[in-house]
Amino acid sequence: MRNLLDFLLNYKHWFLFVALECVCLMMLVSYNGYQKSVYFTTANGVVGYTYSLISSVTSYLNLQTENADLEAKNQVLRRRVLELEKQLATVNKDSVHISGLAPKYDIVSAEVVGATTHRSDNLMTINKGEADGIRPEMGVVCSNGVVGVVYLTSAHYSIVIPIINRNSRISCKLRGTQYFGTLTWNRGRADIADIVGIPRHAQAKKGDVILTNGFSDIFPPGIPVGYVIGVKDSPDGMASDLRVALFTKFDCIREVSVITNYSKPERRNLENKADSLFNNN
Repeated sequence: MRNLLDFLLNYKHWFLFVALECVCLMMLVSYNGYQKSVYFTTANGVVGYTYSLISSVTSYLNLQTENADLEAKNQVLRRRVLELEKQLATVNKDSVHISGLAPKYDIVSAEVVGATTHRSDNLMTINKGEADGIRPEMGVVCSNGVVGVVYLTSAHYSIVIPIINRNSRISCKLRGTQYFGTLTWNRGRADIADIVGIPRHAQAKKGDVILTNGFSDIFPPGIPVGYVIGVKDSPDGMASDLRVALFTKFDCIREVSVITNYSKPERRNLENKADSLFNNN
């Protein structure tokens, strides 16, 4: 207490000076219209900037919640798209309907908890597994497009081979055509891949959109993959090799969805039986 009193006594002249300055400013602002308007204009600007800064910080902190909400809405939209595609396929079929031919897809949402983008054998870990109905060889997508294929599963986690893995092979086609090829990744940038096997007479060009073609049970047809940024002849001159910019941003991906296909076991068992017949011969 003594130190505080000594401090106040030693600097009393400064305290008196500051107090008088404050009184003068208050009188200047109170009895002069111009100074009053300047004061209020400046004060409003400072308050507005402060509120704007607080709002920006709050918005940044809420980005993760907003992204989760957007992904949930995207999942609902994807379910609707898949249902509409199945209905359209049914309408376009012959009048004789064969039950069980249409594949049944469902979507399980998940969050990416680990991923690499700089290795040749990149992998991704998601926080859903066998307890959530996820099994190996199920397709994984995000709001932008194709992500990869489930490789290994445990009770509550799964390892995904993304399309930016040199072992990944995804069958794709040019939008608006039936010409298809295989999407591969030869290391390098995480947003660029290649498609091999596109016929030269397909006349692929820059800007063409690449979609899944639905030839496998992993992905339904029509899921976006990327767009063409380069075209060149294959080494044997029989096809075109395409350079593709991927829609999926692997360096910042967070929310994904796993597509399950309940007709896969039936189709796989049938194909295995057919292979065994040819192998026996």
